[in-house]
Amino acid sequence: MKLGDVLQQVYEALESADLYYGHGTDNAWDEAVCLVLCAANLPIDSGQEVLAMPLDQTALTKIQEWTRRRIEERLPLPYLTGRAWFAGLEFNVVPGTLIPRSPIAELIEQQFAPWCVQPPEHVLDLCTGGGCIAAAIAYHLPESQVDGVDLDPAAVELARENVRKLRLESRVNIYLGDLFSPVEGKQYDLIVSNPPYVDAQDMENLPEEYRHEPVHAL
Repeated sequence: MKLGDVLQQVYEALESADLYYGHGTDNAWDEAVCLVLCAANLPIDSGQEVLAMPLDQTALTKIQEWTRRRIEERLPLPYLTGRAWFAGLEFNVVPGTLIPRSPIAELIEQQFAPWCVQPPEHVLDLCTGGGCIAAAIAYHLPESQVDGVDLDPAAVELARENVRKLRLESRVNIYLGDLFSPVEGKQYDLIVSNPPYVDAQDMENLPEEYRHEPVHAL
């Protein structure tokens, strides 16, 4: 089968299901595109030329399984693909950790202008999770040194993995600990945080997709 035909089938299946989008896409078509391209190991920014590409059985099987689990289990797509994008960068994602998403990405890409009159050199990302904010800051502010702190060992392990993936080990340090305790005494030009902020009432009303994420991170 050609990729374009499979893509249409996946879109129709997602569109007809009772799904919520909010982990990288906001509609069934973009979700289908991401699912199919990731399963086929193609770049996420592939052009229309891939629509005529035949898919092998390995890719087809993966697409069918991901589509089924996305619909039946209401799993967020990044937990199936193992990938998410933030501030133009690709990050690894694993179940049990928060999926990257934050409007802070726009601030990072603008080097925090106009809030910072010059790019900050020493930055702390408090509650770093999988390290997307810390790593994105280091990438977009190449003169910066960035520390990330989180109290979740699984998140810290993932953050360090993402820092290595982006080859930012020389400028990003990830610490395990509660709030400022691992970096006590250090001074920063900028402190950034996307901490847990969902209260109990809102947790009760979250779509099922969000219930797969760790409660302590929300």
